[in-house]
Amino acid sequence: MKKWNVASVRAAKGVRKLGCCTAYDACFARLADEAGVPIILVGDSMGMVVLGHSTTLPVKMEETLSATAAVARGAKDAMVVADLPFGSYQCGEDAAMANAVKCLQAGADAVKLEGATPRVCSLIKRLVEAGIPVLAHVGMTPQSVNEYGGFKKQGRTREAADQVMADAKAVEAAGAFAVTLECIPSELAAEITAALRIVTVGIGAGPVCDAQWLVMHDLLGLNETAPSFVKQYAHLAGEVRNAFAKYVGEVADGAFPEK
Repeated sequence: MKKWNVASVRAAKGVRKLGCCTAYDACFARLADEAGVPIILVGDSMGMVVLGHSTTLPVKMEETLSATAAVARGAKDAMVVADLPFGSYQCGEDAAMANAVKCLQAGADAVKLEGATPRVCSLIKRLVEAGIPVLAHVGMTPQSVNEYGGFKKQGRTREAADQVMADAKAVEAAGAFAVTLECIPSELAAEITAALRIVTVGIGAGPVCDAQWLVMHDLLGLNETAPSFVKQYAHLAGEVRNAFAKYVGEVADGAFPEK
């Protein structure tokens, strides 16, 4: 398999569903890459699962760039997408362009940003015209958590569903090569997937999307509590805890290190 890129992701629509995930360092990026994960997102979710914050909002551009560079060093074939953190693209198009350029210079193949307002769509168009691929994000957008009053499912009413559909079409028209659909009814996700030419990447949006995201820590069971839509493919938290405890015990008992 050659390295995944915009063209190969586009070509997968209707042919092959893509299982994608996050990573935040070279070690896990390499393992995901070797397992065949086609797209690795350096998500601003690291604010919660790595840095210990309660939301994604505190993530800084410097932290994103450091993690992106590490993931890019670990991944060989996967497409690396850098998640633009809160404040990095709401600060005017020129500053947003500069931040996106830094992501690609750090090793990303594309950037992701949230929303579909006219201002965001204008930025997507400008980024794409500059040769920076964009993965859009509509539905529940975590950087708007304060507006929502929590992480809440979107698109529940007909009016709200029509708005999510309009948002998805708007980012497609602006030039995004794919769009994340987060925490929306599966029926709505199916309608959007059928209506768009670009790839839809679901997270908490049912099985019909062209691709799926899972946060690495949820997928591996490093988080012992996870959203209801998550499937844990391993339960590593207990194993890791037991390994630490065994190490501490063996050092205390004199069993490690051996002569």
